[in-house]
Amino acid sequence: MTTMTDPEKGGFHVSQLLSDTRYRAYTFQAIALIALIVAFAYLGANLVSNLRAAGLDISFKFLGSEAGYGVEQALIPYTSQSSNWQAAKVGILNTLLVAVLGCAMATVFGVIAGVLRLSNNWIVSRIMAAYVEAFRNVPVLIWILIIYAAVTNAFPVARDYLGEDPERNMMFGVMAFTNRGVYVPMPVWNAGAAVVLAVFVLSLIAIALYRRHVTKTLFSSGRILPTFWPTLALLIVPTVLAYFIMGRPIGFDAPDTLSNRFNIQGGVQISASFIALWFALSIYTGAFIAENVRAGIQAVSSGQTEAAAALGLRPRRIMKLVVLPQALRVIIPPLISQYLNLTKNSSLAIAVGYSDITATLGGITLNKTGRAIECVLLIMLFYLAISLAISVVMNIYNNSVKLKER
Repeated sequence: MTTMTDPEKGGFHVSQLLSDTRYRAYTFQAIALIALIVAFAYLGANLVSNLRAAGLDISFKFLGSEAGYGVEQALIPYTSQSSNWQAAKVGILNTLLVAVLGCAMATVFGVIAGVLRLSNNWIVSRIMAAYVEAFRNVPVLIWILIIYAAVTNAFPVARDYLGEDPERNMMFGVMAFTNRGVYVPMPVWNAGAAVVLAVFVLSLIAIALYRRHVTKTLFSSGRILPTFWPTLALLIVPTVLAYFIMGRPIGFDAPDTLSNRFNIQGGVQISASFIALWFALSIYTGAFIAENVRAGIQAVSSGQTEAAAALGLRPRRIMKLVVLPQALRVIIPPLISQYLNLTKNSSLAIAVGYSDITATLGGITLNKTGRAIECVLLIMLFYLAISLAISVVMNIYNNSVKLKER
């Protein structure tokens, strides 16, 4: 009786790293990684050698020294006597402010323009097409400069609001639009304000839970519950009641045009550079998002809209409940890239004097201290961190809306 046995497998040979397809890809990747490490090590050693030859070194102690310059807009306490690190934090917060608000407004512009571009109204669709083509094909820096020039030249100077009856030129008696920016009332938080804010947050949570209940009811029974008025009631009624019960703990410091002959005092100044940068980045990026939205809507099968119409849904509800949820699977991936582009394009803020991280740490601080390598390295790390954060958050959301397969 004979038995069949598998032939013994031969041992591993070094030649298999290139000849065997099981190992070849790993071999090439390892070689590329080693070459990259060697290249960076060589460049780093060369940098250190050149710095030593010039009597310099890499140090971040300059961040603790006095900045010695002011900024136009700061979200945290800052004076010219503050440290360079405090100036860097001002720039970081200003960058995050324009990035977050820019992504939000660009999304609004993009969704509206993308939907209207598919409108059956020829005039509306052509206007949206003109908007998309005009803004996509002109560099964003040009739009920033154009809008900044429009803001600084269209609005009146501050002295127009000064005089015996300055409020007659102010909007609602508390807002002033000048070529320096917009002056609006500043909230003043008193005792009990935390309770009002807590009630407001709880109202938002209640709204989210209610809308979730509306969605579940729609899918389980097909019954459409009202959303607008209940949402408005949940948002306003508890907050207003808490505001008056706590004795109106939140006040407002309105702009004052009487105490100073040369400038408006009090309130909050939203600088013209911020307005121009925010609006330019929003409408520029919104044009790209509009194309993503249009492509996502057209990717949804026409049978979906026809079936929804056959069930008696109105066009607005078809778009909201049927088309857009399915279009998100196509819209979200390129939308991530547009958010990243907007965040990185905010570094053009220096062109209009907005104090972002490029203007503070990469501009004045770099020129005053001469620490070019350290400043540029910190800026690179900041943009890398914020870009990775946006990618992670948006990819998590993308995984929640993408089509689930077995």
